[in-house]
Amino acid sequence: MSTVEFYSQFDKMTVLLNSFAYKLTKNSEDSKDLYQETAFRALTNKEKFRPGTNFKAWLFTIMKNIFINNYRKKVRANTIFDSTDNDFYLNSGTETVYNGSTSNIMMQELNKMINELDDSIKVPFMKHYEGFKYNEIAEELELPLGTVKSRIFFARKELKNRIKSRYGSLENVRDNFGRER
Repeated sequence: MSTVEFYSQFDKMTVLLNSFAYKLTKNSEDSKDLYQETAFRALTNKEKFRPGTNFKAWLFTIMKNIFINNYRKKVRANTIFDSTDNDFYLNSGTETVYNGSTSNIMMQELNKMINELDDSIKVPFMKHYEGFKYNEIAEELELPLGTVKSRIFFARKELKNRIKSRYGSLENVRDNFGRER
């Protein structure tokens, strides 16, 4: 589909897209924002549209996904507004905020323990920790898949043993760093 055809098809869908945006948002200003975001994404990703497929469905899917993503962001934010005049209510909760320095120290100690591991198990373990899949690690290191899985398992086991020998048990680690069991 040429650029001119794409813009022509998009212009034909403007009224439908605006209606669908309003149906989703139930707000005139939000629907305008949703339409604008949809138009921007559709135009910047026009090369991803496959000719011969349903153009209207493609645009509506983009709009619906943008709406869902924005909704999820709002839910995650979950901002609470306190309109009381007495600010002392804000700090009356029982939840305690911990200082992050103890977890930073623990991470430094854990990184030191990882660096002390033998390279044969440390390298696959770190690749897995960085998000690589087992088969990707196996290809990169030119090792059988089972070997990679075993080495990652042995690295975890060795780290658990080192933590246990240093702190006694995992429960003690939590206690030493100010967290409840």
